[in-house]
Amino acid sequence: MLAETDMSSLETEALLAPRAVALIGASRDELSAGGAILRNLAAGRPTFDIYAVNPHSVEIEGARWFPDIESLPEPCDLAIIAVPARHIPDMIGKLGQKGIRLAVVISAGLSDENGLKPAMLEAAKVAGVRILGPNCLGVLIPRAGLNASFAPTDALAGGLAFLSQSGALATAILDWAKARNVGFSAVLSIGDMADIDLPELVEAFGDDPQTNAILIYLEGLTNGRRFLEAARKVRAKKPVIVLKAGRSQEAARAAKSHTGALAGSYDVYRAAFRQIGIVLVESLDELFDAASVLSRITSSPGDRLAIVSNGGGAGILAVDELSNLPGRLAELAPETVSKLDQVLPPGWSRANPVDIIGDAPAERYRGAIEAVLGDNGVDALLVMSCPTALAATAAVVDEVIRTVERAGNGKPVLACWLGENNARLARDAFSHAGIALFETPDDAVHGFSYLVQAAAKPLADHVVPHRRDAEAIAEARRIVDGVREDGRVVMSELEAKQLLDLFGVPVVPTRRAATPGDVAVACEHMKPPYVVKIVSPDLTHKSDIGGVVLGLADPQAAKAAAEAMLQRIRKRRPRARLEGFSVQPMIQRKRAHELFAGIATDLAFGPILMMGAGGTAVEVLADRAIRLPPIEREEAEAMLGETRISKLLAGYRDVPATRRDSIIDVLLALSELSQALPEIAELDVNPLLADAEGVIALDARVILSGCPPELTERSQ
Repeated sequence: MLAETDMSSLETEALLAPRAVALIGASRDELSAGGAILRNLAAGRPTFDIYAVNPHSVEIEGARWFPDIESLPEPCDLAIIAVPARHIPDMIGKLGQKGIRLAVVISAGLSDENGLKPAMLEAAKVAGVRILGPNCLGVLIPRAGLNASFAPTDALAGGLAFLSQSGALATAILDWAKARNVGFSAVLSIGDMADIDLPELVEAFGDDPQTNAILIYLEGLTNGRRFLEAARKVRAKKPVIVLKAGRSQEAARAAKSHTGALAGSYDVYRAAFRQIGIVLVESLDELFDAASVLSRITSSPGDRLAIVSNGGGAGILAVDELSNLPGRLAELAPETVSKLDQVLPPGWSRANPVDIIGDAPAERYRGAIEAVLGDNGVDALLVMSCPTALAATAAVVDEVIRTVERAGNGKPVLACWLGENNARLARDAFSHAGIALFETPDDAVHGFSYLVQAAAKPLADHVVPHRRDAEAIAEARRIVDGVREDGRVVMSELEAKQLLDLFGVPVVPTRRAATPGDVAVACEHMKPPYVVKIVSPDLTHKSDIGGVVLGLADPQAAKAAAEAMLQRIRKRRPRARLEGFSVQPMIQRKRAHELFAGIATDLAFGPILMMGAGGTAVEVLADRAIRLPPIEREEAEAMLGETRISKLLAGYRDVPATRRDSIIDVLLALSELSQALPEIAELDVNPLLADAEGVIALDARVILSGCPPELTERSQ
């Protein structure tokens, strides 16, 4: 990115309301990019002048021909460049001399390898020109009649801004949306984002009064934290909805190859977006469903959904889908059940979902909706209807709308009318009333989940204050500096545990021993049984190669185990650097759970926090929750609650509940540590034993930034 600041108001105005647009590389050949763009520009009922620039005469109704940039009249706000890549740096310089400050570069073939991309950016910096692209489809601003793209169709005017990293997908979206009468405030193919990047565009459309929601097709980010900051600012005014490609490892590799941006981990994207309140969807249908719901419903509900339906099966399908999504089924208060008893027949479900029976007339819907919306434990309502000959669809729809309007308590209401004809009869009425309508239970529950995601409490815009005193942080800094001064990037186990101890994480007492004889001496200072581990910067999974021995009864047994360990590892890993042993008492807490907690570095977002079920099978279990630091206690509690092992921590049979607050304290300590010591690329605490007594870290590993790729392969 060239500029240190976001797009200026002049640059935004040049994009959204240009006075004149110059097409550099205009052509009479309609099958070329320059020809297709010129045809689209002239056909769009433009509110601006069109200048076709080509050394050879180009005549088309609605456009004026100029042989070169120097001949262009003023004012001209926006340039579209569709010429061979080798000419672009020179063109950018000439645009600056002409006072044109914004250029959309359609052309591909500008890369760091061939030197054209840095040459273009240098020319833009000198000339004061901002660049959208290169390697993009172009831009469409329907309100201005601007179609500066080679898309085969134009866009209807509306309130959605669509930003796409894929030009081909943008053309498909345009075709799909036009068939469904969906309109846009803007459609931008953002290409390689060499200069103007996604965060700048998000903020620009966040300030645009004609944009109601921002939709993004995303393959990867070059600066994830900056994108989150932009979305955090905007989401208070309008929803930001993202369709993220690259959910599988194979797709992520393809996305990186396509855009050059770092795809990162999909799990990290999902966690980061959830923290901010960005709505993440998984299909094009969901993208526009989310936009429909969030543009109609602006209140921020909680996550408790009630369902009123005239069919039990439909309600059950909705509950099944809800269990896989953000949100939960509301529990009806006893008073609400009593009210429902008075207005519903004896055979009603007496629980949520509220099955009001298949013959439900309009007045039965009214009574059920009034009772449920009046329940303080209900945050939102889904009203469902299955086709039946026993009740008039139009009467039910009208009564639902009137009842919701009378309730007037601001709780979101969604509708699901199953069946093609049933939904068609209800669609116009619900749309006019501002109630989002869906045709399947799954789609309706997804609609509610978009509201829950959008209502998420965003990351604080400040760094969470340090809980440690300055002396502890200074000592931690000395440990890191000492590792660096030794020319190392991997801390010893003893150093890693000292670091954790400084931040308040309980650790098992550990001593360093240079030789097997020293192991026996170290054992004299602690109670048996003992644990002996190999110390090596080259061995990540020590237990996999016999580098950990447990339950040693006396010092001599520990010495013998160390001697055997040396022989075993030298045979299995002859090139590994062996730096002695660590010795610790074996912690015997039979009812403790093995957890892991740590810090990793994501390619797109930087430091992340992780936790879940631990032990030697941590990768196999794949039970993990992720957050971006810094976090506060509430976020740490939610993080723990997302893990599968969380249910076991509550206690079962004769196993008492774990002290959850002690686990939360560890997460907060790691959050603070990641902020105080940004050099930490990876930190693993595994296992972290947790039980009714609290927690204790049995092993720890810390890798600093700047380490060889093979050492950080796991975290990447």
